[in-house]
Amino acid sequence: VQLQASGGGLVQAGGSLRLSCAASGMPFSNYAMAWFRQAPGKEREFVAGVGRSGATTYYADFVQGRFTIERDNTKNTVYLQMNSLKPEDTANYYCAATWGSSWSVGGMVYWGKGTLVTVSS
Repeated sequence: VQLQASGGGLVQAGGSLRLSCAASGMPFSNYAMAWFRQAPGKEREFVAGVGRSGATTYYADFVQGRFTIERDNTKNTVYLQMNSLKPEDTANYYCAATWGSSWSVGGMVYWGKGTLVTVSS
């Protein structure tokens, strides 16, 4: 199983980025997918999740309508569109897959490597 995240980079505050995570080696549509992030010196935290069909989505409170998660099961890919970025959004962003409905770190079955997002003020 491989989850390959991409799309991170350096952006100014107020800007946008679109992260992608391509999955392989797994029946993609059988898994709910999520994005987490981890800033230096902080614990990994949930950002957004999407159900198996893409019809249901879940967001952390701090997203406040700025981010959108979606998936394309024909491309085995999950996306995170991030708008109105803030310096506090700076972190490594990880995609993950889960069987269940828990969005906890411990509930994830597979993890990808992170993609770094840096938001300058």
